[in-house]
Amino acid sequence: MFKIQTLNAISDVIHQHLAADNYIISNDEPAPEGILVRSAAMHDMELPADLLAIARAGAGTNNIPIDKCTEKGIVVFNTPGANANAVAELVICGLMLGSRNVVGGIQWARTLDGKGDEVAKLTEKGKSQFVGPEVRGKTLGVVGLGAIGALVANGAIGLGMNVIGYDPFISVDSAWSLSRSVKHCTSMDEIYAQADYITFHIPLLKDTRGSINADAIAKMKDGVRLLNFSRAELADFADLTAALESGKVASYVTDFPTQEVLQMKNAVVIPHLGASTPESEENCAEMAARQMRDYLEFGQIRNSVNLPEVLLGRAEGVRVLVIHENEPGLISALSSAVGARKININNMISKSRGNNAVTVLEISQMPDQKLLNELNALNGVLRVRTFNEQA
Repeated sequence: MFKIQTLNAISDVIHQHLAADNYIISNDEPAPEGILVRSAAMHDMELPADLLAIARAGAGTNNIPIDKCTEKGIVVFNTPGANANAVAELVICGLMLGSRNVVGGIQWARTLDGKGDEVAKLTEKGKSQFVGPEVRGKTLGVVGLGAIGALVANGAIGLGMNVIGYDPFISVDSAWSLSRSVKHCTSMDEIYAQADYITFHIPLLKDTRGSINADAIAKMKDGVRLLNFSRAELADFADLTAALESGKVASYVTDFPTQEVLQMKNAVVIPHLGASTPESEENCAEMAARQMRDYLEFGQIRNSVNLPEVLLGRAEGVRVLVIHENEPGLISALSSAVGARKININNMISKSRGNNAVTVLEISQMPDQKLLNELNALNGVLRVRTFNEQA
């Protein structure tokens, strides 16, 4: 039986993949082997000794201590694309809200409450202050063409916009899903120079933090409209505030409220609703549960943010999975230790990602505890797991 802890309310769809005959699931499990989480902050959490995997029901993993998990051989998964449609729909909505000043108009209309028969007349007289441009025929720059960015780009094409995109790391799947009408740019500067609207769909990393700053804004068109549905910290708040005050940036639409953003002129601030649809929550939960199950039961790693992808079927006999640092000689040391026990290695897979690696050995018999201890003791080994389909 595997023990799973849920740190947030998770859709009941997880029970279709984490069946009761093999999983105990609760929100107060004291010694979990797996954790399912949405937005709960884990940085100050003491990671249980038996914890093998964390699955985030969503794309962002800023709430999870990735480096700490890697050091302990804990696999961290996310669910890219599971909430893509929900977020993309809200971005398209944000495009309209930032262009037509709909929010300002709604807020003003409510001030007419109590004016009685004068409401219609006052509405016609005052509506001109909320004029905004149509998006048709304008140019949208999409920064980041992953699952969400690709859907936004295609949706904007359907609205009659000219769409340009920049993503030096675009995946094959995303490239195939893009409309042929989307023009690919080779630099951010091309986006800045051409776009009337720019939407950001990139992760928050050291290199992207504060990237919407004075230098970048200076390269943009006057009156550009910006959308940020990725992370609040992509923006340098002081620089963005100044650009909105001067009119260099006409509007800023985001679903990451902060005190600084709430005080900005012409900012449309939405609660973090990107994935807040029943369909999205169910999709994310289902994907997280499947990935958790496949790793706990078979050792398969798909959509991990800290370890390489290792796609496996069921073990044909005995499988040993080793999470380790990507160091020269370590794979040889693993195979030598197994061979010294006269155990045959039927198959071996090794994948690396940066400083980390995963090696899977399909062997002829179950290793005894002494051998497992020997493997765990090798310099650079972070975790050793075994799977036995013969049991």
